[in-house]
Amino acid sequence: MSLTDHLLRGLSPARPLITHYDDAAGTRVELSVATVANWAAKTANWLVEEFDVEPGDEVAVRLPAHWQTAGVLLGAWWCGADVVPESASARVSFVAPGAPVTGTTAVVALDPMGRGLTSPPPDGALDYLAEARLAGDAFSPMLPIAGDTPALAGSTVDEVLSAARAQGVPEGARLLSTVEWSVPGGVLRGFLGPLAAGAHLVQVSNPDPAKLADRRRAERTTADLLD
Repeated sequence: MSLTDHLLRGLSPARPLITHYDDAAGTRVELSVATVANWAAKTANWLVEEFDVEPGDEVAVRLPAHWQTAGVLLGAWWCGADVVPESASARVSFVAPGAPVTGTTAVVALDPMGRGLTSPPPDGALDYLAEARLAGDAFSPMLPIAGDTPALAGSTVDEVLSAARAQGVPEGARLLSTVEWSVPGGVLRGFLGPLAAGAHLVQVSNPDPAKLADRRRAERTTADLLD
């Protein structure tokens, strides 16, 4: 079973999963389990159909903590990819606008409303949101994904799931986090740990320390995970 299946199975589709604040942009976006799963499915289908990603293949992710990054990560794991920070052998690399483009690269717009890039991507790069939104809304792996399949910088599905559960996030918490999702450590601590605990993750990017107390009150969070 894929890491994504382990994380999302049994969750009510309507329940909130991630609420993303960007204090620099002044935005707030709340996503249900169903919405996150939809983006993950589109990403997984796109990776399989366009890049022939199979279990164990490397996919590089160099993105900040963001709701679109959640779709990229869960989609990559759903089709069995090994998420790495960078690799010359990666099937595709996901990067933020303005990042260097090398090899097969998908630029993620990180627009709060899910719009694609406002200008064409660099030569040789792809607009992730414009491309992936055309892919299917449901995904089922063509090949079985075993527990010993690499999932995060070479660590296997079973190892990553065990490490995520050991992060100590209270079960079912409403968790306010400012942790960046660097691969692998930040993703494990700030993304996988909360999801493995069934938490509602309130992720604050570019945090303004003066606003964190307001975020806690507004979202009724019960625990913090701070950089």
